[in-house]
Amino acid sequence: MTANATGVGSLPGGDAREAAKTATGSFEDFPYLPELPARGPGADMIGRSLGLLVDLYAHVEPSGWRVSDRPGRDTRRARSWLGEDLDALEEFTQGYEGRLKVQAVGPWTLAAALELHGGEAALQDPGACRDLAASLAEGLREHLADVRRRIPGAEIVLQFDEPSLTAVLTGRVRTASGYRTYRAVDRQVVEGTLRELFAVHDGDVVVHSCAPGVPFDLLRRAGANAVSFDFSLLTEREDEAVGEAVESGVRLFAGVVPGTDAPLSDPGGSVMGVRKLWRRLGLAPGTLAESVTVTPSCGLAGASPAYARAVQAHCARAARSLADNPE
Repeated sequence: MTANATGVGSLPGGDAREAAKTATGSFEDFPYLPELPARGPGADMIGRSLGLLVDLYAHVEPSGWRVSDRPGRDTRRARSWLGEDLDALEEFTQGYEGRLKVQAVGPWTLAAALELHGGEAALQDPGACRDLAASLAEGLREHLADVRRRIPGAEIVLQFDEPSLTAVLTGRVRTASGYRTYRAVDRQVVEGTLRELFAVHDGDVVVHSCAPGVPFDLLRRAGANAVSFDFSLLTEREDEAVGEAVESGVRLFAGVVPGTDAPLSDPGGSVMGVRKLWRRLGLAPGTLAESVTVTPSCGLAGASPAYARAVQAHCARAARSLADNPE
């Protein structure tokens, strides 16, 4: 992977063609497949990923997504919107050759969000977690094959969105009642499940979380090629884990610009913290460009359309600043 910038996943609005045009125009060297959750259930990241599942179905309840016995309207809608988004992306990537990022929710965030028939999360049932991960793996194989057919020149980068991963590891995911939390899942089980999911793709795998306390060590051991995170939440306590990850070849997708409307500094200022991190870790400035991809801190679904466009252009300029002036 070369020095660059890309988006996280979601954009505001509901126009698939406009979103694809923005994602490919802002990041000519590293476009991504946009998600448009404003369209409603099924276009949200959980619903979209549930639509990918094979032989497992879900529908919307007032409390969220719940397992179904058969595919219904919500599953069909999720698949239809994904098809619409892929059609739009295909249109704007004719003849494109290079990296292209697609996103799916990871198995642990999915297990924390999907309710079983009784209303509790799949997370509480180890067997349900295994079934969910296996179904997701099968669905991702089909999805990646579809993207390759549509955009044959693409080097696909697969991003797993795992914002609930830290809560799953620390036993902080709340039960349906909200009065207690599910027991923490064993780290080896979490790591093993992720390793199996990462193996679905023979290219680069990124894990994104905009929550505090991203488990860099665990993700590195599970085989992630890159970790995407909100840079403002990084603390010096994580320096060692971040340094080890970088030295072992893991790329950092540094989310340096707010995901909702906020004043933007100059592009060089946005990556000042990344340069400081490099100095703290004692890493050679010349490695910055090959080790860091600049992104917004999280998805842009909550931003205004004008800000979303401005932020993506800003990230591209900030990446150039990092490459041109690593010190």
